[in-house]
Amino acid sequence: MQALKGPALFLAQFVGDEAPFNSFENIVKWAADLGFKGVQIPTWDARIFDLDRAATDLTYCQYIQQTLAQYGMEVTELSTHLQGQLVAVHPAYDEVFDGFAPDHVKGNPEARQKWAVEQLLKSAQASKNLGLTNHVTFSGALLWPFLYPWPQRPAGLVEAGFEELANRWLPILDEFDRCGVNVCYEIHPGEDLHDGVTFDMFLEATNQHPRANILFDPSHFVLQQLDYLQFIDIYHERIKMFHVKDAEFNPTGRQGVYGGYQNWIDRAGRFRSLGDGQVDFKSIFSKLTQYDFGGWAVIEWECCMKHPEAGAKEGVKFVNEHLIQVTERAFDDFASSGIDNAANRRILGLK
Repeated sequence: MQALKGPALFLAQFVGDEAPFNSFENIVKWAADLGFKGVQIPTWDARIFDLDRAATDLTYCQYIQQTLAQYGMEVTELSTHLQGQLVAVHPAYDEVFDGFAPDHVKGNPEARQKWAVEQLLKSAQASKNLGLTNHVTFSGALLWPFLYPWPQRPAGLVEAGFEELANRWLPILDEFDRCGVNVCYEIHPGEDLHDGVTFDMFLEATNQHPRANILFDPSHFVLQQLDYLQFIDIYHERIKMFHVKDAEFNPTGRQGVYGGYQNWIDRAGRFRSLGDGQVDFKSIFSKLTQYDFGGWAVIEWECCMKHPEAGAKEGVKFVNEHLIQVTERAFDDFASSGIDNAANRRILGLK
């Protein structure tokens, strides 16, 4: 068995204009001082990371690695959540998702999608240059407005949506394959890949592409009321990344899974800091260890109440308490009789 690595921190929610969150070295030192051992880097924020350089300049990649090493840290993965979202956008979301794109492609969905694909291709090369084997992103969505089957969906609509989604992602998956890197889709509401069934449909549409894998984040399954422990049993071979994020679901007589258009603090399902929600992390860490998951336990802070810096500080202790030091021997080795093959045959009544 392999042991999970960690704790690590996804930096996206912490980058800002004020020190220590305003430069790569500053934020790495801050995270290291808290006790983190790795960082997951958002590729869209130029304040801490230059994707263009990372894709083409090995010297820059060495700077990233040396800066991390200086503080006893590693880069766990790169993230293209925002760019991946723009690979597939239903027109209903064009205006709101334009906020994820640079100014020169806003208002032009075709140019925006082309830019997003280019970003993913650069991230494949950047991941290779940094010696990484996994990458996290969103799938985007063409079908999300039709999630609930009313009005009745036209026959073949879902199949057509997944066929187009696969057509957009296959060239990206192939490039990641050439670079030796897995694409790990965060299974997430708002994406066409939002549960196990939709992931299966995507796998079928991409001919079971070996680089199409999963970032496991139990918080999104709590909000959907999906069995996240059984999900590990079913998909453990495809789970290559892990976001440690807590959540709670408290339905009432007035509100359930859909949330009634309420903000996060007033929703039945809401994200919480580690230990403040309902996720059974002891069972999750046990199952991942059982299935020989050797990846990083990456904290993604999202909480409707607690300050992010408090969540990060508490999260280090939380993950450390859940990491399992794997055994190198069986618990009953002391009782081993050391019987040889001939003895085994005699015991079975064989000659």
